[in-house]
Formats: sequence, C-alpha cells, structure tokens
Amino acid sequence: MPTKAYRNPEFLTSPGARTLRILAEYLEPEERFQRERIENVVVFFGSARAPSRAEAERALVQARRHQAGAEELQRLETRLKLSDYYEDARRLAQLLTTWAGQLGGEPFVVCSGGGPGIMEAANRGAADAGGRSVGLNISLPHEQQPNPYITEALNLEFHYFFMRKLWFVQLACALVVFPGGFGTLDELAEVLTLIQTGRSRGMPVLIYGRAFWDEVIDFQALSRWGTVDPKDLELMAWADTPEEAFAFLQARLAPQFSRQTST
Repeated sequence: MPTKAYRNPEFLTSPGARTLRILAEYLEPEERFQRERIENVVVFFGSARAPSRAEAERALVQARRHQAGAEELQRLETRLKLSDYYEDARRLAQLLTTWAGQLGGEPFVVCSGGGPGIMEAANRGAADAGGRSVGLNISLPHEQQPNPYITEALNLEFHYFFMRKLWFVQLACALVVFPGGFGTLDELAEVLTLIQTGRSRGMPVLIYGRAFWDEVIDFQALSRWGTVDPKDLELMAWADTPEEAFAFLQARLAPQFSRQTST
C-alpha cells in the first residue's frame, strides 16, 4: 500500500521537503506558545561555557590538589571569574520572574537558548522563583543538551539557526546580553541591527558586565569611525549587578505591563 507523503520519513527528511521543515519550525512553536499563553519573553544571551560558582570552585580545588600546571590553574581561575556571571544571571532571572508573578497574569517569562552556562543560569533563576521559562535549544553536531531547569512544555528544539533566532526576537520585550563568545556576539549584533533598521519593535537591550565587554569590544570606536550613528549607541544600556540590571528593566517594562494588567 502506498505511503502518504506526510507520513513518509524518507521524503520529510529529504532536501525536497526543506520548506516543510522550515514551516514546521515556525508553526509548531507558534501553536505551543499560544497554547501556553506566552506573549512576551525577556531573552538572556551569554556563554554556554560559564559554570556555576560551585562547579568552578570544585574544579579549581581538584586541580590544586593534583598540582596542575600554571597554565591550567590560570584557565580555571579565569573560569571561576566567569562563574560570577552565571550567578548574576541566575539572580537577575529570579528577580524578574518574581516581579512578573507580582504583576499578575504572567505578562512575561524568561527565555534562554536552552543549553548550559548562562542559558542554564537564566532558566534556573526562573525556577528558583517558582516561575516558568522558555528554552530554545539547537541541534548541533556536538550535541547541546537542554538544561534541566526549562519548563517542560516550553522546551523547544530547533534544527535551523535562523528559525531559532526568529523566535528569540518574535516574542522578546527585552534582551540581556551576558559575556559570551561568537554566538553571543552574533545574536547581539543581529538584534541591534533589527532595532536600528526598524525591522523589530524597539526594546531595552542591556549589556551586562563592563569589565568583560570593555575588553572585548570598543563600541565607541564604531561611532568614532562613522560606521554607526552616535544615537545608535543609545540602543544599549549597561549594568554590573543584578540589582542594577533589574532596576533598569523594571523601569523600562513597567509602563507596558502595567497597562496590560489594568485592561
């Protein structure tokens, strides 16, 4: 008996069905977000390699115990410094989730890329506050496993990077960018470009951790060289503590959500 096309895995996984797979990565998340009543998310970007403080301290103690070389010890000490950002992301996500609960009706939830590091910290902080959170995971050759703190119904897996990026921006009401590598830089530049060109709704973009970012990127140089307008730099704000970041986001988001909860 012939197989129906929509039940034919050989066809559905073939190059000829790529358009169907792309559509599925739009329609299935859309249906799920509607079912779960997710309309706004605060997106956390940052390094997948940032460990928790407990993990970083444990690795450093073991290395010292086994008399590791100077280069390895330096690497682990730097990793311990990076763990501060894990703990800060966790705390900020907790503060935001607690506030969302106080507003009533869950006007927004925390959203991450679903993996380890800063992503895990964001989902973990939301769980600490007893709230839900989204994880937009991506299938990679070296498998990225979803972290255990994502709300099960909001744990999504993508094949196409561009569809995953679309969903980050589609629901975002704010973006928090912690220290990260190529992926974080890519996501930050893309969101800023979308806002700059008016292709995305305006939203607060908060860059977290001046010590890291001042060393990695000279944003002012873009203005000095004339490659961006000086006003474009106003698309970003800066913070160095969870409390400072929370105060900024609360001030920017409160007018929007107070209107929603009062109607």
